[in-house]
Amino acid sequence: MIQETFTLPDGSRVPAIGFGTYNAKGGDNLQMIKDAIEAGYRYFDTASLYGTERALGQAIKESGLPREDFILASKAWTDEMGYEETKAAFARSLSRLQTDYLDLYLIHWPKAYEEDENWKKRCQETWGAMEELVREGKIKAIGLSNFLPHHLDAILETATIQPAVNQLELHIGYSQEAAVAYTQSKGILAQAWSPLARGAMEDQPVIKSLAEKYSKTMAQVCLRFLYQKGIMPIVKSADKGRMLENMQIFDFEMEREDIQMLECMPQNTWQGEPPDFAIPKVKSNFEQ
Repeated sequence: MIQETFTLPDGSRVPAIGFGTYNAKGGDNLQMIKDAIEAGYRYFDTASLYGTERALGQAIKESGLPREDFILASKAWTDEMGYEETKAAFARSLSRLQTDYLDLYLIHWPKAYEEDENWKKRCQETWGAMEELVREGKIKAIGLSNFLPHHLDAILETATIQPAVNQLELHIGYSQEAAVAYTQSKGILAQAWSPLARGAMEDQPVIKSLAEKYSKTMAQVCLRFLYQKGIMPIVKSADKGRMLENMQIFDFEMEREDIQMLECMPQNTWQGEPPDFAIPKVKSNFEQ
């Protein structure tokens, strides 16, 4: 089990690496999550959009481990935002996860579409509903996903509870230094989705040379890079060997000049969508 941790704004601690359940298409989600639990992961990231909440809840129930051993994070999608909509979305997530509370609940995406003129008000209403759920003891901490600095400012204008995390696409070749610096300046933990750039870095000679230097795999170098920058990676793999490999990044430390070299690599491995201009034309999976 991962012993290293990051500290959230409220003083609680989370494992330094989480396990993501996004886009597990064509595979056995239940078995994948069971393997991750057996490998030692205890922080699990899901969302109504992913269609994996039910499998995650079942895997935890069948693990035989107490619920409090796990940290569960889920997210409200764009069609679940708004005061009443968020309350209903949260209740659905609890039901699918077979739990009566969540450790973290996030706003998944700031804007519903490019010309969304009401995004700011909708985000603030959603945040207000989430704050009420915290006060009711149904959520321990709340946070954001894919929020750039100006999106984050909209939340901070009215928030009475500080965001705990901000999950962004972050990896070598797309390190979003400005967004990370702003997030961290507010005392918010930056989390990285797609921390391995979906394999796009495997042909990079710089990373290969560092893997040889530190006697580690290229993936371990990529994850250690994030960890040393105070960023929590959310990893995913259906292969149990890779699951274990991704946890083994705490027995070495990269030199500062190597970190700087990786920070200066061309920013050309972007994997996602820009939160302000394009949005996947999908709806949350209410029936998952």
